[in-house]
Amino acid sequence: MSPRKRPLIPVNSRRKATDDYFPFNFLPVECQLHVLSFLNEVDKCSCALVCLSWSCLVRSWKLWRVADYSRRGVFHLDQEGLLVSNREFERWKSWVHHYTHHLISRRASLLTLKASFDLGDHCNKWGELLSHLLDQVHCRDLSHLDLNWTFTLLEPLDLRVHSSSSSHQDSITKMDQVTSFQELLTKLTQSCPRITKMRLHFDWSDASVSLLTQFQQLRVLELKYFWVFKGVTPSTLQTLTKSLPSLKSLTLHILVPLRNLGISYTLDSESLEFLDVSPSRGLVFSCLKLPALRELRAKKIVRGITLDRRTRLRIQRRWPCLYHVLREGTPKLQTLNNERLLPTWREESYVELCTILAQSCYCVQHLDSWLW
Repeated sequence: MSPRKRPLIPVNSRRKATDDYFPFNFLPVECQLHVLSFLNEVDKCSCALVCLSWSCLVRSWKLWRVADYSRRGVFHLDQEGLLVSNREFERWKSWVHHYTHHLISRRASLLTLKASFDLGDHCNKWGELLSHLLDQVHCRDLSHLDLNWTFTLLEPLDLRVHSSSSSHQDSITKMDQVTSFQELLTKLTQSCPRITKMRLHFDWSDASVSLLTQFQQLRVLELKYFWVFKGVTPSTLQTLTKSLPSLKSLTLHILVPLRNLGISYTLDSESLEFLDVSPSRGLVFSCLKLPALRELRAKKIVRGITLDRRTRLRIQRRWPCLYHVLREGTPKLQTLNNERLLPTWREESYVELCTILAQSCYCVQHLDSWLW
């Protein structure tokens, strides 16, 4: 006996029935947007090709909250400084400009901006590109800035070689970068006053410090090396921390020049809870006024300097022991170099903390553990 044949249904009717019972379409628009917000840019563009309703959803500015130029475009590389050809670099540049146009056409409302461009590059004009982006999108709510303004991703090695390798030419290049960075930072202070998390290279000039202190809602700050020979005065560092009333986390990459050996620094902040100076070299504190500090990371790094014993002792006698600095200026300290401190660490003998402090303290008591 032949099996019963199912009635044939027209293709149009079947598609309509499927659309009517697709659960995603019954969600409120805000819920649909929330689901799509977990996709990356490529997947969002693919979704826009599914149907007209999805295309309208993907065009919403609420889905374009991140401008991430650090993904290397279509290359999906995981390392910086890879040797690439000029053709690949041109392809990546094309992606950067198309990506910028895409964000502008979507009227993006940015919360995050990540980029790595050499702002001193007058040929490719990366500074103008970022400035144009900030002018054309909504960035008033921008809260996270991760900017390396000293290096362009995927730039071929031969494009980084200057016509002259002299120190004078290097100084001109550095100053071009600083000037462009300060122009961009000025625009950010005007367009994005609500930034709460910032990670960038810093030149420690008076103008840059003044601009940085205008971000009064800043909570997390990481300042990386720009020019390792650029000294940071104690007053500049203290002014920065005192001028940021909401700052909770601070990471410093500072290399104290040889001519400034012997200088010690003071940090003053009512709000700071986390301080990491382990990437720094030669950074010594004479006073800490950090009543809210809970965690400190500090590391004594070998400088490879040849000094006679008398000079070394004369320098180290200027510095107090880190133990006394912490005991007097950090009443809420709980963790030092990832080691949990006992609640009574201030009352215990000095020997109890000797092992931890030997990794961080530059004072004369820890002379044997400090290699110049």
